This record gives sequence, structure tokens and C-alpha cells, in this order.
Amino acid sequence: MNDRHHTTLTLPIEGMTCASCVARVEKALHRVEGVESANANLATEKVTVSYDAEMTTVPAMASAVAAAGYALVIPENRKTAVADNPSPQERSLASLQRELILAAVITIPVVLTGMSGMNESVLQWLGISEGDFSRLLFVAATIVMVVSGRRFFAVAWRLARHRTTDMNTLVAIGTGTAYLYSTIVVLFPSWFGNRASSGDVYFDSAVVIITLILFGRWLEARAKRKAFDSIRNLLRLQPKIAHRLRNGIEEDIPTEEVHVGDILVLRPGEKVPVDGIITEGESTLDESMLTGESVPVDRAAGGRVIGGTLNLTGSFLMRTSAVGNETVVAGIVRFVEEAQGSKAPIQHLVDRVASVFVPVVLITAMITFLANYFVGHLPFTSAMMNFVAVLIVACPCALGLATPTAIIVGTGLGASNGILIRNAEILERAHRISTIVFDKTGTLTNGKPVVSDFVVGKGSDQRNILQLAASLESRSEHPLARALADHARAAGIQNLPVESFIARTGRGSAGRVSGTAVIIGNESMMNEESLEYTSFLPIIDEWKKQGKTVALVAVDRSVTGVFSFIDSVRDGAGEEIRKLRQQGLTVVMITGDNERTAGAIASQVGIDRVVAGILPDEKGKQIRQLQLRNTIVAMVGDGINDAPAIAQADVGIAMGRGTDIALEAADITLARNDLSGVSRTITLSRRTMRTVKQNLFWAFIYNCVSIPLAAAGFLTPALAAAAMALSSVSVVSNSLRLRFMRW
Repeated sequence: MNDRHHTTLTLPIEGMTCASCVARVEKALHRVEGVESANANLATEKVTVSYDAEMTTVPAMASAVAAAGYALVIPENRKTAVADNPSPQERSLASLQRELILAAVITIPVVLTGMSGMNESVLQWLGISEGDFSRLLFVAATIVMVVSGRRFFAVAWRLARHRTTDMNTLVAIGTGTAYLYSTIVVLFPSWFGNRASSGDVYFDSAVVIITLILFGRWLEARAKRKAFDSIRNLLRLQPKIAHRLRNGIEEDIPTEEVHVGDILVLRPGEKVPVDGIITEGESTLDESMLTGESVPVDRAAGGRVIGGTLNLTGSFLMRTSAVGNETVVAGIVRFVEEAQGSKAPIQHLVDRVASVFVPVVLITAMITFLANYFVGHLPFTSAMMNFVAVLIVACPCALGLATPTAIIVGTGLGASNGILIRNAEILERAHRISTIVFDKTGTLTNGKPVVSDFVVGKGSDQRNILQLAASLESRSEHPLARALADHARAAGIQNLPVESFIARTGRGSAGRVSGTAVIIGNESMMNEESLEYTSFLPIIDEWKKQGKTVALVAVDRSVTGVFSFIDSVRDGAGEEIRKLRQQGLTVVMITGDNERTAGAIASQVGIDRVVAGILPDEKGKQIRQLQLRNTIVAMVGDGINDAPAIAQADVGIAMGRGTDIALEAADITLARNDLSGVSRTITLSRRTMRTVKQNLFWAFIYNCVSIPLAAAGFLTPALAAAAMALSSVSVVSNSLRLRFMRW
């Protein structure tokens, strides 16, 4: 994530509690010279910053954040987190739980004894006066305010020093008003005609608000922790101990001490500690935790194994190829964390609203008090309680959590099912896809063509022509060339010396083999070379009808033979295309093959629209033409030959190659090498964005309804606190429902 000067870091932020905080942190960072972008995330409590390392530093950014009233946490060790160590969020949750327990222990008896009809009997039983009881309430409330409520007042004061506000400001002013008024009544009763009865104080409202908001935050934190299960599960994949073989002696060492090049021993039932290559032995491994594929895979000498996968059957030796942050698991963790910390375009609406929300609420609350007291002629205490209720009920927590919690759960669910989504913007864009384009070779088909037929002209030596063609194609990396070379090798034919070689993209190859001029390629190649092949046309037409790919071979400028290749359709391709069409998508196949061959494959999988005879560098232009029709286009390919088309598409989807997960290949990478991930990606995107819209709808509706009710006196401060806490918890809980969605 960094080049020579430009760096991207994701760091924890302390003090963010609502959507307004997010906007304030980002604004502070954007003011720092050298910072290119900053995305703060309320759900993850982190900020992702891209900056020029020559123009600014992390301490400079931390100072800017501190000046805004927040704290940028700079870890001492930037290594991958260890799952067994408590995260900052978990430590915060533990602290929150302790404060909640203390507040609840004090608040419950305060509320019970303050209930109407209980005061007189309780006071008689205790043998104390009503004034003494009010002073006891003062002591109890003070403990709650100072210990459990300290977090609200500390942040509010820090922000006030920087001339800014957030939800802590609303809570601090609301509870502080009730507490301060009640304290004056108790400590200076003469100011109120010596009325210091418990009925004239509102300590119960203050402590109930603190307790309910803490309870809501505790539930919210627990729910958010569940949203990060996918990341924690990935971190826990790595075993703590590795068996290293050195000088013929096996020793157990911590996984952190394994180095690249070490030889490790793996036995049945053990997890692979790091990435590596099998040097001796073979086994079957369960890679479902990385790819979502439930079927175990076989690995033999030379095969790649991934740290965290489970060795099921055999024993083997492996040479370590990657450790620490360089492993596939660490890469996936970074990939998912970046996606979860990114911001969907729909979030910008929330940011604009949140930037002015708290000041508007403060003004609204003040207007409520003035209107109730001077216009409505309500008692001072009633007007004050309405003022407090408006402040508390309007806290924009739910608004700030609506989008990021759904994004966190959606991207995490995708990762656990082998769908790696680059960022929230891609996830949002994917739900609007209307046209999806598939490459043929290696995507709809298995990508491993084999020679199915070989015919030579009269008087030609079949073995000699095969030897010349295979020798020339040994210089090519094209799948058809490799298939031809493999076919000759299987027939026991050895390659001849190749004196020259020229590859012609999308057409074929030409060169000299042992002094003989050899040309092999499709009909376009032969036509360009003005070579005559009419005698082969009948058999070529027949093979094309069967969906086979044809290549002709010319020796000394005479076409002497013709090969046919077949690439079997990938299992489940037809079912996947059917699902996509049921989702309302237009499905297109694009290929460099001729129309007949392409049409035969398309008919097998159920695709009606085919673009054939397209060279690799022209695929991007075809995608552009589709986009000009005002459609959102996704391109599905292998991430290599289809790179231009994948880059041009609105959403590029790259098929993974077993354990070789190309995280940088596309917007979305399917770790599991089958097509089912395409329809699952569309489903996931649509469900996630539907959840985001549900969350935003209810968050906006909540404020639109609750603020007028509180201003009119229909919500007490305690009910306002309960409603505010419930709104945040409901938003997070609604996002968590994504974890149980059916594909």
C-alpha cells in the first residue's frame, strides 16, 4: 500500500462517538499538508490516511487530530495483530462494562426509591428525612456522574476547548443540566424556599440517562465486535507452534520465529503455520476457511500450501515461502480491513448532514426550552426536562453507524465465502450492475484446452508435421500452444531446434524449425499470409459446429495439416448463468474465438449474446461500447489476459486460481475458482445496500419523529435515552442480520 513517497495507513482513533466526529477527524486531517485522503470509520474506530511521506509524518497528523479533540493511536509494532491479544476495542468494551455495572448498581435503587408512592414508606422504614434522602441521592448521582459519566464530560470539555461539539456534548449538557439544577436544590434549599424534597430533584433522570446510554453503547460495542468475526477468524488460523527440520533434527518453535527458506514438518490434523511449497510427500488439505470451498484439495511435491489451512491426511515437508505480513492470510486480512474501513458514496450524504447536526440540535433544544417556558408557560423544571430530552434523543449515533456497520458485515461475509471486495465503493456499485460480461477461455470453460483431432493433407507425414508444430509452439505461452506441446510430448515426440520465433497476438505463431519455415494459427493468420487451405474447409466447418477451436499448420508456405482443440465447459456454468438472468442481468460472452466455436459454448451455458473474434486489446473497447448505452457493466475474467477489459469495466471480477489469490487483479477477486461467486457477489451487494438504506431510513425517521415528541414533552429524558440507545443497537443488529443471509 505504499510506493516511494506515497503511503496509506489505517490507524485507530480514540474519542469518535458519532457521525459528527467522523467528519471532524477527516476535516482535521485534510488540513495537513501532504495528506491526500482521509476516511474515518465510526464502526471500526479507525481512520485510513493516504499521504506523501516527504511532506508530512504520522506524528504531524496525530497533532492535527489532537487539536480537533481526538487521539490518533500510533502502534509501536506495526506487525499483523495476534488474535489472542485483546484489541483496543475489546479493552474499551471491558472498561465500558465496568462503568455500566457501577452505574446500574447505583441507578436501580435510585429509580426504585424515587418512584411515585414509594418515597414516604421507604423514608419511614429508613428513618430519615426527605432532605437527608435528597442528599443521599446527590451522593449516589455524583458517583455515577464522576465515574461512569466521566467519559462524556471529558470528551465534551476537550471538544469545547477546540470550539467544536459532538454527541458527548449533547449528553454532557443534558445530564449536567439535570444534575446541576438538582444539586443547587439540595445544597442551597433556601434559594427555593427551603424545598429540598426528593420530588424537586432530577438526579434519577441524570443517572438513568448515563446508565441507559452506557448500556446502549455496551450492546452496540458487542454487536460491532460480532461484525468483525471474519477478521478475527482469519487471524486465528495460524497455529502457535511450527515443527522445523534443521540438520535432520526436528524442533518445535513459535510460528513467529519461522523464516523464509525453513523446512517444516506437517502431520495429519495439523494446521499449516505459514505459506510454502511442498518438497516431499503429499496430502489433502481443507482450504475452506480461505476460499469457502468445502471440497478438500490434493497437494503433492511442488504444490503450494497456504498458512492456516488444515492438513487432513498425509504427512509432508514444506519449504517456507512467506511469513508474517507477506502470507496470503495476512494479505486477505489487510484487504478486508481496508474494505471495511473504506467509505461508500452513500455515506457522503450522512457526512454532510452530520457536519451540522449537533449545532442544530443545540439550537433546537434551546428553542424548545424558551418556547415551553415563555410561550407555553410551563414550569421551569418541565421546560428544562424537555430541553434535556431533546438533547439526549437527538444524538446522531444511529446515523453514523448505519452505513459502516453494514459494509463491515457485508465485506466480512464475502471474505469468509471467498469473495474479496476491494472497498465499499465497489460494493455499492456492484448492486447496480445491469450487464455482466464473461470471458470464455478460463472463465466459462476450464481454460485447459487439449488437442482433440489432427488431420494432415495427402502425402504429408503426420508425425513430422506434429513435431515441427510442437517445436515452434514450445516457445509460446498461449494455452493452445501448451496443449499442442503436451500432445506431442505424450506421443513421445522430442522438440527440434527453433531458430526463430514470432508470436502474433490473437492469430498464431511463425518461425523456423531446423531450417524449415513453419506457420501455425487460425484462419486469419493463413489469410494474412495468403496461404490456401480450401481442401480443409469441410472438416474445419464440421469441427466449428461442434464448438472446437481450429488451428492450421503450414510448412514451407504450404498448409499441410489442421488441429482441433476442445476446452470443456466449467462445471456449474450453465446454472450460474441461469441465476444471473433470474437476477435481471444481461449476460454477454466475449472471446477471441470464431463465431461458431463461441456460439457452441454459449448455447451450452445459456448465453444469447456473443461477441466473437475479439483480440485481447480490443476487449476493453467492447466494454466501453456497452457502457455508452448507460449500463453498469461488470467484466468477469481470469485477471491476466482480460486485464484491459477488467480495468475498463465498472466492476472488474477476477477468478482466483486455487490458492493463487491475485488480490491486486480486480475490484473483486473470487478466491474460489468457480463461477458461483459471481451471482453470490451480486446477491451480497444487493442485500448489503438494502440493509444500508434500511438503516439510513430508520435513523432519519427516528430523529424526525423523536425530536418533535421530546420538544412537546411526550418523551421524558429517561425515555429519550432509552430510545437513543435502542436506535443505535437496532441499526447494528439489522446489519448483523446479513451474517445469516441465504445465498
